Amino acid sequence: MTNSPTTDVKTLKRIFLHNLNRIYNGKCFLRNHADGLIKQASFKGLELALDEFTTGIKRQIARLEEIFALVGETPSPEGCNPIRNIVKDEFCIDAEQDIAVINDLDLMLYVQVLEHINITSYRMLIMLAKVLRYSDVTQLLTENIDESADNDKLFMLIAKEYITKD
Repeated sequence: MTNSPTTDVKTLKRIFLHNLNRIYNGKCFLRNHADGLIKQASFKGLELALDEFTTGIKRQIARLEEIFALVGETPSPEGCNPIRNIVKDEFCIDAEQDIAVINDLDLMLYVQVLEHINITSYRMLIMLAKVLRYSDVTQLLTENIDESADNDKLFMLIAKEYITKD
């Protein structure tokens, strides 16, 4: 069995920066389109949750920018971004739905999909940061993953309000 091709520091840092750029650019894109998503919510609780989600995105972006500074890099634009691809059509929500709850549940579904992408990305970045001995970076990424996990739970609770009678 051969050694992993990602064991040298230079390659690990390149992988780290690639993934950091992806999540950073995705968060920036989402921040720039969040108002349109908030306006689509028909339930005040969902609107407030999306507003809180947007505030969290701004905090996460600030942490990501701090991470770039800590590792001596700057964000670079990226053409292919999974978050951008999910959000670009505002979650493909059909404005012609005759039941508003369908749009609201779509909003919640796609926000949770995004948060799961973020959680997975942050986990990978944390693994890389530990190997690269970026201890301050690891803490910032942990704060972001915790915030994404909290958002996921929040939108699940709101979805339950729509679906259950209790």
